[in-house]
Order: sequence, then C-alpha cells, then structure tokens
Amino acid sequence: MNILQNSISILNNFNHFGEISGVEVGQHLYWQIGGFQAHGQVLITSWFVIAILLGFAIITIRDPQTIPTGKQNFAEYILEFLRDLTRTQIGEEHYVSWLPFIGSLFFFIFVSNWSGALVPWGIFQIPHGELAAPTNDINTTVALALLTSVAYFYAGLSKKGLSFFGKYIQPTPILLPINILEDFTKPLSLSFRLFGNILADELVVAVLVSLVPLVVPIPVMFLGLFTSGIQALIFATLAAAYIGESLENHD
Repeated sequence: MNILQNSISILNNFNHFGEISGVEVGQHLYWQIGGFQAHGQVLITSWFVIAILLGFAIITIRDPQTIPTGKQNFAEYILEFLRDLTRTQIGEEHYVSWLPFIGSLFFFIFVSNWSGALVPWGIFQIPHGELAAPTNDINTTVALALLTSVAYFYAGLSKKGLSFFGKYIQPTPILLPINILEDFTKPLSLSFRLFGNILADELVVAVLVSLVPLVVPIPVMFLGLFTSGIQALIFATLAAAYIGESLENHD
C-alpha cells in the first residue's frame, strides 16, 4: 500500500513541468544565487579545478623561451597533441578557431577526473552531502554536453545559416524524426558516458578500500587515473567530431 501511495505521489510531481527540477538523488549543499539554487559542493570542487588550471597556465607561460625546456616543453607538447586532435576531427580550415574550446573541455574534464582519484574529498565535512570530483555529478556532465551541443549548432548555423537545418531531411524527408533524434541524443550519451565511468571508478575504489584497505586498492587507483584520462580524451574527441560533422555538411 505504501509503495502504491509513493508511486502516486511521484506521478503527481510530474504533472507540471516546473516541478521536475525538484526531483533529486541524495543530499546536496544548496546555495541561493538570485532566484536559482546551485549545488554548492559542485561549485567548490569546480573552483578548485579551475584554480589548478590557472596555476598551471601561469607557471608554464611565465618567462617563455625561444627554445622551450622543462615545463614549457611539456605544456607545448600537450598543446600540440590537442592541436593535432582538433585538426584531425574538425579539419584544416576551421580547427584554429575551435582549438580553445576543445582544449578547455579536455583540461577541465581531465583535471576534474584526476581530482576524484587523487584528492581525499571525503575528509572535508560540509553541512549537507559530500564533496567529490565535479564530473562525479550528473549536473556537471550534462552542462558540458549541452555546451558541446550549443557549439555544434553554432558551428553549423554560422557556416550556412538556417539552411543548416536542411540536413535533417537528407537523404530523404522520411528520416526527419531519426535525424532530429540523433542530434538531441548526442548530449545525453556524452553526459551519461562520462558520469557513469567516473562514478563507477570511484565506487570501485571506495568498496575495495573498505574491504582491503592496504594493498589491493593501489593498482585500481592507478587504473582509475588511466581511465580518467581516457574519458577526458574521448569526450574532447567526440565534441570535436560533432563540430567537424556540423561544419563538413556545409563545405
């Protein structure tokens, strides 16, 4: 009887679209910003990641040399890697203007993922919820995926205008619903892929630490660092591929 009453209550919550945002999983630290509520723990860890990225940028660009060495050489190697990735996916003509966006996605996701594996967020106490890597929260991954979708549509519309939407009836108008569905499921797949992998890695480490706290979790943590980097690379590559696809249709 209780289950039936709970089910009816949940269905009533979805009678109005405005109430969908009230559905949540777990406890969260909320901050009131104007008329909106923000997840405080996500903002805290995101600012931590941004501070690391800013610090890295300041350190590497300080006193640049004509012949790079040390940290400058390392930074240039990473930038060249991202440049090649972006050029491969987007193309020689357009990749320069999209390199900052793809690079920012990669760096933010990479450092966020590694922060979840290296920083003991659990020792920091907050009034509600708990701290974790930014990408361990579905809100962050959805936001990153929506940014990618906005970039995808912006690339197509800036290249061809409203005729960009003509691709939805290619090669035949019969495929219109499928083509629309394909574009709007891209952010869904991007967000859940990243969120699911990061959450699974942290859960595996947490379970192993509770069962065998000394030796066994260490190799798993190193594996988590590797997979975290791979997830950042996959997200950046797919984002660049989607933008390249949007531009390719109008060349």
